[in-house]
Amino acid sequence: MRQPDRIVRMNTVLARTGLSKSTIYRKMAEGTFPAQFKISTKSAGWRESDIDRWVANPVRWRPEEEVGDGR
Repeated sequence: MRQPDRIVRMNTVLARTGLSKSTIYRKMAEGTFPAQFKISTKSAGWRESDIDRWVANPVRWRPEEEVGDGR
């Protein structure tokens, strides 16, 4: 049975990627880093699998929607 995807917060993303907050937000705006999603009214997080995919290949990372359409 597959484990559910964990939600990771900013501190975990900073530690895993070695990027600064401003670089993460810039890359999200460029579409070269996984987007956050709302957890509650005042917090957001990332799917751990998205961060893992980015860490594995940051240069070629693309959102999953683009990966599946042959681009």
